Amino acid sequence: MGHQTAAPEYSLHYASSLLPSLTVPGKSKRKRRSTCPVSVSLEVFGDRWSLLIVRDLMVRGFRTFKEFQESGEGIATNILSDRLKKLEASGIITAEIDKVDRRRVSYQLTEKGIGLAPVLLELLVWGARHNETAAPCAIVDGMVRHRDMILAEVRRRWKDRDPTPLQIDGEWRLPW
Repeated sequence: MGHQTAAPEYSLHYASSLLPSLTVPGKSKRKRRSTCPVSVSLEVFGDRWSLLIVRDLMVRGFRTFKEFQESGEGIATNILSDRLKKLEASGIITAEIDKVDRRRVSYQLTEKGIGLAPVLLELLVWGARHNETAAPCAIVDGMVRHRDMILAEVRRRWKDRDPTPLQIDGEWRLPW
């Protein structure tokens, strides 16, 4: 009999491995067209604008409507407003009135929102490997090698409410 090599162990956790059961208190009970977890997830953040807003909160340190609007993606103000409301209603982000300027709203990721960090990192790596993008190969390879470190830094910044971006004007500021 041949020797079988064990699969490599990763410290990246999947949502399914963290859930003790299939029923989660407080989950929406509304009728869905499918009970497939991928389909249900896509109902929450399945359009490009929602994921780009989450990316901008997580990677670029954006917090305000104006910052999202000026991100360079070309999102219309009505679409941006709608997606921010949907992300808030889904528990992905929270909106807080600025203490200094009460007309200004600051958006933050929730625990549920920061849980998308591994998903966004994998989308970034997949997109850079299979499409022409502005992400240099060396940076993407480094992200793959230092996946756990990047995810830990994203979580630390979120927990500490550290607005320091991981990317400024397209330039990555990575923790290695």
